[in-house]
Amino acid sequence: MSLKDRITDDMKAAMRAKEADRLSTIRMLLAACKQKEVDERIELDDAAVVGIVDKLIKQRKDSIAAFQQAGRTDLADKETAEVAVLSAYLPQRLGAEEIAAEVRALVAELGAAGPGDMGKVMGAAKARLAGKADMALVSAAVKQALAQ
Repeated sequence: MSLKDRITDDMKAAMRAKEADRLSTIRMLLAACKQKEVDERIELDDAAVVGIVDKLIKQRKDSIAAFQQAGRTDLADKETAEVAVLSAYLPQRLGAEEIAAEVRALVAELGAAGPGDMGKVMGAAKARLAGKADMALVSAAVKQALAQ
């Protein structure tokens, strides 16, 4: 079963269970997937769906920070609930040690020498670790590896 099919089944289950908040989040995710398919005239695979989920989670986290800064805990709580629903569709994430090991391997593989090679290493890391790791952690690991 593809990830998109699983999301659709979860939407149906949320409808039957009358879980309005969960249903609206899943519908938002499906709408984002459909929009990408229509815009690019493609059929999304699991990796592309994971990319969309990652993007939506990042947007929600940015919103949470803004709402908390503005003192709007009600809206921050709503966004936090959406992040929890969306996170269920992500694969198991790599830990900090695993990310550092992957980055070290990439740096050695590409022959990167210093901070000037950050873009080259990040491009390769994004291709290899997309959906498997938080890119903010990957970026920090790349900076640390290239600084040595």
